[in-house]
Amino acid sequence: MIAELSWRGWVQGLRGLLRGEGLLVVPGRSGGRGFAGPPPELRPIVKDLRALIEDLQADHRSRDEERLAWSPATLRQILRRELRGQEVIVVSNREPYIHMRREGGPAIAVWRPASGVVTALEPIMRACSGTWIAHGSGTADRDVVDARDRVVVPPPPEAAAYQLRRVWLTEEEEAGYYYGFANEGIWPLCHIAHVRPEFRRRDWEQYKAVNAKFADTVVEEATSQDPIVLVQDYHFALLPQMIKEILPAATIISFWHIPWPNPEAFAICPWREELLDGLLGSTIIGFHTQFHVNNFVDTVDRLLEARVDREEFAVTYRGKPTSVRRYPISVEWPPAAELLAIPVEQCRTEIRQRHNLPPEHAVGIGVERMDYTKGIEERLRAVERLLEVEPQWIGKFSFIQIAAPTRIHIEEYRTYEARVRDLAARINQRFPEAPHPPIILKIEHHQPDQIFEYYRGADLCMVTSLHDGMNLVAKEFVSARDDERGVLILSLFTGAARELPEALIVNPYDTDQCAAALQLALTMTSAEQRTRMRLMRGLIQDFNVFRWAGRMLMDAAAMRRRGRLPDVIALPTGQWQQGGALKQIGRR
Repeated sequence: MIAELSWRGWVQGLRGLLRGEGLLVVPGRSGGRGFAGPPPELRPIVKDLRALIEDLQADHRSRDEERLAWSPATLRQILRRELRGQEVIVVSNREPYIHMRREGGPAIAVWRPASGVVTALEPIMRACSGTWIAHGSGTADRDVVDARDRVVVPPPPEAAAYQLRRVWLTEEEEAGYYYGFANEGIWPLCHIAHVRPEFRRRDWEQYKAVNAKFADTVVEEATSQDPIVLVQDYHFALLPQMIKEILPAATIISFWHIPWPNPEAFAICPWREELLDGLLGSTIIGFHTQFHVNNFVDTVDRLLEARVDREEFAVTYRGKPTSVRRYPISVEWPPAAELLAIPVEQCRTEIRQRHNLPPEHAVGIGVERMDYTKGIEERLRAVERLLEVEPQWIGKFSFIQIAAPTRIHIEEYRTYEARVRDLAARINQRFPEAPHPPIILKIEHHQPDQIFEYYRGADLCMVTSLHDGMNLVAKEFVSARDDERGVLILSLFTGAARELPEALIVNPYDTDQCAAALQLALTMTSAEQRTRMRLMRGLIQDFNVFRWAGRMLMDAAAMRRRGRLPDVIALPTGQWQQGGALKQIGRR
């Protein structure tokens, strides 16, 4: 009887702890009810037991992530619950808002850059209310910051959501770090676009110096010893290790937005070991596709003395583990209300009127930076081929190519822009009988609301990247079509092609295949368009940008919990001497 009563008291105490109670109700005191501490058997382990319960609950929530409705609120809950409200710092080269002086006056304009990184991260920062550190490149950027080079964004009339900290670079630093090493070296190295990478010692020195400058800025902005730092892209391969040396408790998530090449291609870089060393300062390294994850792990295995776990996709280097994971990036869902404010029919009418096209004129759209990896020449040739084999479209179909100028200081980009201009002019001259030009080329910056107007008013969108990490233009187009109409033509060399098989998947090097896809898109029935678009929109709704960030943060939280576990399990001496099985338990 005594044993049974003791057992019941112990179980009652345990249940109380599970409910978060630290005291037990004991009958017979204070009018029949009183309070006492937990049973003596439980008191030494109360703190550890509660920590264990919290970890079990967190793991359970992680397993249920597929059922979460991913939204800004979900992200805030993850930070508050899984990461105890930790501060979030984002580091990228490109800033989410650029302040530019208007010509002929003191007024300042605010630009949103044409960048997939910015498109993905901006809604994340609005949800997390953290700090975004970026290069201040606008002509009026210095005019709007405070004494510590900070400005609160978004600008009015929108409600302020987070803080932008700008880092200033000299012309020499920008030329070496950004135009030189990052975009004449790493960019062509990682993209199979048949452009030879160039590596120069002076560029490498500037790349190291700028990474160190950003590391110092992260330390300045951090208000704790263990912030969560999201390092973005190939501009900052050295940054994770630099941050880790100063803030060893920081959780660093590096995301590589472009493809990762195979080990043989990456070995071309003279400073390959240094880049890998820097990246492996990360807690987690993310890529868009499993193929790029595999390439990275193979590269580390080939070039460094590191322990590679191919089953868990983890690398142990310098005694520290780094998890390598696939996180397919996406776009905000639903899109901001102002982007969908103009009805589709009105968008169709205004686009055609703007370009002097008849109301029923068929329109295709392409949206890119003017970059040789985006396959702009290939898609223009596909339009030309369509008009050759299907002449009924001459004068009845126009392709509008929006291409934001980029990296104009690099000769390869200036040459590429000239080739695109010449090609568009040649195609238009080839069909003089067409009352409306086959190609409408717009090499200028457009704001997001202008881009969405073209997405919503076009009959088709063509994405013909020669090599891409993900390509968010494809997902933006799908998210913009709440009328469930329109056709997406998508290069098989994009990460998006693995997620959106309902698009018309093409090889951009095959001009005839791309022309056939254009013909199929222009003649596709409304019912088939609706079926394809519904499937793609359903995927983007479930796998949106908040899920992309949330999965990384949840994995980071799990790694933090795992880091609290002891490396070795202590066993009594008598047991240690028994058999091989128990001996193995004492090992990691």
